[in-house]
Amino acid sequence: MAILSIIEAPDPRLRVISTPVEAVDDSIRTLVADMLETMYDAPGIGLAAVQIGVPKRLLVIDLQEQEDEEGKSIREPRVFINPEIHDEDEEYTVYNEGCLSVPDQYAEVERPASIRATWMDLDGKQHDERIEGMLATCLQHEMDHLEGVLFIDHLSRLKREMVMKKLLKFRKAA
Repeated sequence: MAILSIIEAPDPRLRVISTPVEAVDDSIRTLVADMLETMYDAPGIGLAAVQIGVPKRLLVIDLQEQEDEEGKSIREPRVFINPEIHDEDEEYTVYNEGCLSVPDQYAEVERPASIRATWMDLDGKQHDERIEGMLATCLQHEMDHLEGVLFIDHLSRLKREMVMKKLLKFRKAA
């Protein structure tokens, strides 16, 4: 396993539309292991393959919502290969989103409160599930990456420009 570099905005590679994964093989399993290690190291709760320069329809999520007796986060990684959204709720929720490709910048984004999604896991098993709450938000956020969309694209032009100015200022200070 390896910790990989995460591409940051405004890098044009983040705008590439990802292609489907043809087969779940050892190269995909290795990629997923590297993505999880990279996501945990960042730290983050989601990562799309395109964010590490691999434009494949593959993403990983671990909300890490539970803790063990020692207060350490319990890891429950989920892998989504070739995910698709088939049905969006008419009700929307707003979350203060951030992104590993837009570091240390956050903004409120409105998304459907629940979705029905299909995907394949690392064993090649197909899933079809209604997803809600934070997992629905995170899945939609990561799936946006597969289409070359960043969370800041959901903001008004003025807010998006403010976030990018803050990001560039943050980089210069670092």
